[in-house]
Amino acid sequence: MDFTKSALERSLKLVKEAIAGEREDELFYDYLISKAPTKEQKDIITSIRNDEIKHRKLFRQIYKAFTGMDVGEVSEEKFQKPKSYIDGIKRALFNELKAMEKYRIIRQGLPSRCYRDVVFEILTDEIKHAIKYNYILNLNLSKKDKKKDMCDRLDCNEMRSIMW
Repeated sequence: MDFTKSALERSLKLVKEAIAGEREDELFYDYLISKAPTKEQKDIITSIRNDEIKHRKLFRQIYKAFTGMDVGEVSEEKFQKPKSYIDGIKRALFNELKAMEKYRIIRQGLPSRCYRDVVFEILTDEIKHAIKYNYILNLNLSKKDKKKDMCDRLDCNEMRSIMW
């Protein structure tokens, strides 16, 4: 791999963005935890949120290692509340996928294998998060489908009783 100063500078710029993004994700996931319908879903999202806290810390360490400076805290990060829990899970899933794209670029520009390995760990966590959000999404959508099927059957039965 060819490591250039411009690639490192781009990676460090993206690291700063990642630090802010991980904080925003943490706040968003706190919100999803408060809306999760089951303990299992709360536990899954809590574990993801805790990973985001760890990632922010690791990105801060990477930034300081290359620049000698700390990344200042961004004023209170905000997130837009989703229309529903399901919409929030969908957004979380796609945010994890977008983060992977960004983190690949960060990894490519880091000249030290040690730090590339750290970013690789973060990347694999993001993959796990996307899979977990997909699982939660499927749980909730399959419940919706079962309820719809039951309603459809009730309507059919109701119609039969009226007709006969």
